[in-house]
Amino acid sequence: MKPPPEVLAYYERFAEETRLQSGASRLELERTKEILSRVLPKPPARVVDVGGAAGVYSTWLAAQGYDVQLVDASQRLIDEARKQNAALEKPIASLTVGDARSLPQPDTSAAAVLVMGPLYHLTSADDRHTALREAFRVLAASGVVAVAAVSRYASALDGLTRKLTLDPAFVQIRDRDLIDGQHRNDSNHPLYFTTAYFHRPEDLHAELERAGFEEVRVVGVEGPGWMLSDFEARWEDEALRKDILETARALESERSVLGVSAHLLGIGRKLV
Repeated sequence: MKPPPEVLAYYERFAEETRLQSGASRLELERTKEILSRVLPKPPARVVDVGGAAGVYSTWLAAQGYDVQLVDASQRLIDEARKQNAALEKPIASLTVGDARSLPQPDTSAAAVLVMGPLYHLTSADDRHTALREAFRVLAASGVVAVAAVSRYASALDGLTRKLTLDPAFVQIRDRDLIDGQHRNDSNHPLYFTTAYFHRPEDLHAELERAGFEEVRVVGVEGPGWMLSDFEARWEDEALRKDILETARALESERSVLGVSAHLLGIGRKLV
């Protein structure tokens, strides 16, 4: 099984390995680490990082002493992860090209599974269910899953912030996103992402429960801070950066505004 060819092509040309180092993506990175730090078991627990790209989260976890297994569908990104891994004092334990719907890990072999991107590009509900059931299979009893999703409203808010809505092609994309979450970049514009599915918070919650997870909760990652037109300047100011982060924390579980975050993080536990 492979993702759609346009998705693989997107990650061949897009520098996903450096995305989280610039712009408002730095807020996504900081907040995701913060949330994961609260819910993951202590090292040296085994963590499977599914869709972990070139290993941004894997290297961070390995440095803390976790036994990390990285799986990603992109050969290029796994190759990049291998290059970086060779220089690490505490390396990632294994790096594998694979699909979230058919993981190489054995049953009940991990204390935590991160699904930090595959659900973006599994546009079929059945495929998303298969991927979540694979995470469930790999988890040991009491294991934790953390699943990233793009908010249903991300393109509408991003378009407004960056004036992308001046382009009729983008407006068409946005309008379909809002109707059914099915994101299609038929224009091939480099700023308009690739084939994806955008979740409503309640739908991500339901998908995790349907896959068998319990104690499910969905949190907003960035809050509204990612939309600030002067984000870069504020992020470089310690007091203003603190304000952005504190606002995200304050709103992360407020159901009425969860979808304002560009990304959602679903947390669940395997209790059987």
